[in-house]
Amino acid sequence: MATVWIPPLMRSLTQGQEKVEVPGETVLALIQAIDGRYPGFAARVLQDGELKPGLSVAVDGVVSPKGVRERVRADSEVHIVPAMSGGESALG
Repeated sequence: MATVWIPPLMRSLTQGQEKVEVPGETVLALIQAIDGRYPGFAARVLQDGELKPGLSVAVDGVVSPKGVRERVRADSEVHIVPAMSGGESALG
């Protein structure tokens, strides 16, 4: 089963779990499997069947341009990555 790392601000949805092991062949299938175990998780990360704006996903250390359509292996590590913002612009 793939391991999905849960961002700290979403761990209240997984009863505090830092990571969850679930079966699935795509990121979307993993999210749906987590939602089956922890209802409400999918609503927090998906919008119209895609990752919500401000989220990305890394599979085995590589940020995926395919998002929820990215394929995963049984031994994959998947990180849901919230966008980083803030700081000061060097331009102004």
